[in-house]
Order: sequence, then structure tokens, then C-alpha cells
Amino acid sequence: MLHKLKGVYVITIENKKLKRSHINVCQAALKGGATTIQYREKKKAFYKMLEEARKIKELCQKNNATFIINDSIELAKIINSDGLHLGQDDEDFKKARRILPGKLIGLSATTLREAINAEAVGADYIGAGPVFATPSKEDAAPPFGLETLAKIKEHVSIPVVAIGGINQENAKSVRDAGTDAIAVISAVSGQKDMTEATEKLVRIIN
Repeated sequence: MLHKLKGVYVITIENKKLKRSHINVCQAALKGGATTIQYREKKKAFYKMLEEARKIKELCQKNNATFIINDSIELAKIINSDGLHLGQDDEDFKKARRILPGKLIGLSATTLREAINAEAVGADYIGAGPVFATPSKEDAAPPFGLETLAKIKEHVSIPVVAIGGINQENAKSVRDAGTDAIAVISAVSGQKDMTEATEKLVRIIN
């Protein structure tokens, strides 16, 4: 059964300076009303990722939230997450669909063409962005703005999750462009009170 993607979609990140861990970001975001959590970790040993992902899955289940794994088909299968998020690689997508039948699989799209292609190959949702310049991803593509976001929403029928530089100041304009959900990193994990930051975003989006 596929989960609906609406509201605030929080991507976990660690920040030692701010004493942020994947777990406490997840806890605060869920308390604030986030409907989807994505676990994104690329540097740790697999056993550590497994341990963290299990804890986050349990938290998501308790809060009736959707749990997405970033990039790792293997981790998503072992954990039995609700879904997986991938970049623009058709072969990875085909492999994921084969190994994870019935799961929610999203693809990133940095252009309108990529978004249309993502739907054509069978993605369940599109992570569209960056909408604005983002400090959270060093190798991010150039921001494409609200106009392209609106065009993506017009040209595809699957849910669109906007990502990239979204915060309390611009979230309303992103919502008005038609996105189904907003994905955030620093707009939650970079704030002094992560729960309050999530609550404010939820109020804006809903």
C-alpha cells in the first residue's frame, strides 16, 4: 500500500556543532508534525546505518509517518522501509522496483524533462529541486525557481515534493506553486528549536 505524500517531509542530517543526530532530528520533526522522514547517510559503516534506520522506522511507525531510505536499496530491503529515494538513474530505479515491489520509490528531478521522465519510468513521486539555492548539498544543481516547479506540477500526475532552500520565509510561495509536499533539511535541523520550526512549516503548508 503506497503512502500519500503531503505536508512536511524532513530529511535527517547530522551536525556535531549543533549536536544534531539523525535520531533527535527525527524525534523533533515528528513531534512537530512532519508526515515523512527520509534517512540520508552515506559515510557510516553499514551496521551503524542499520541501527539508526531501525530506530527511525520505529519512531515513524509510532507517529504514523512515512519512512524513506535515501539511495540504499539494500538498506531499504533489510529495514523494510515504506520507500526509497533515488537520483536520476534508470538502472538503479529498475533494480529498486524489482527488489522492492510495492514500495514507494521516488526519483530526483532537476529539470522539467527529468520530472517527465521520472513519471514515464514509473516513479511514485518526484523530488523536484533545488527550487532555491541550498546550503545543505554541495553538489546541488542550479536552482530552477518557482516557475519551473509549477510547470513540473502541471506536466506530471504523480506527487511532487519540492526541495532546495525551502524555509519559513518562502514555503508559502512553494505551496502556492502547487507542490504536494516540501522537503527540508536545514529549515529544521539547523534551527534552535527543531520541533517549533517543523510546526511553523506545517502551519504554512497546510
